[in-house]
Amino acid sequence: MQFAVIRTGGKQYVVRPGQKLKIEKIEAPEGSSASFDEVLLIGGEKIEVGTPMVQGAKVEAKVLKQARARKLIVFKYRHKTRYRKKKGHRQHFTEVEIKDIKT
Repeated sequence: MQFAVIRTGGKQYVVRPGQKLKIEKIEAPEGSSASFDEVLLIGGEKIEVGTPMVQGAKVEAKVLKQARARKLIVFKYRHKTRYRKKKGHRQHFTEVEIKDIKT
């Protein structure tokens, strides 16, 4: 089974064709295609490691949805000083489906 390691949004992901994953938000409308050029490694029958990127490699994906994650509560508290601060945060993400790995 062919796989690749890509870098997007400051994170690295191991991806395979047909896989769905949530990544940091990219500017692409839902239903469109996106390509990732920062391919660090391609594996399968033969492993090809980039230095730092694999030359000419590309991962094609389809954008399924743009959304926001569930709310995380950020609560700051200092005892004995009556200091409490409650704040919520929802991170934007893009859900993509990997279509093809091209070398």
